[in-house]
Amino acid sequence: MNGQGRLLWRCRRGMAELDRMLALYVDGGYRHADAAERDAFERLLDMQDTELWRCLTGLAGLDDPSLAAMAAKLRALATGERAAC
Repeated sequence: MNGQGRLLWRCRRGMAELDRMLALYVDGGYRHADAAERDAFERLLDMQDTELWRCLTGLAGLDDPSLAAMAAKLRALATGERAAC
């Protein structure tokens, strides 16, 4: 399995909505991201599904600015908006 395949595998969750939101970024933005953004995305993948869903939908905040920016970017991708980060 290549690097993108491994990453997509990590994006598989118990919630189809999360799967789609995360895979959208891997397919569209991850390869163009800098190292800091990739790190933030991979740290989000370490979160539990419920906590991640709450952060990605804006129901909960994140103290880490890089994770908050990544969550905002994923939200924007999912809704078709332009991300501010």
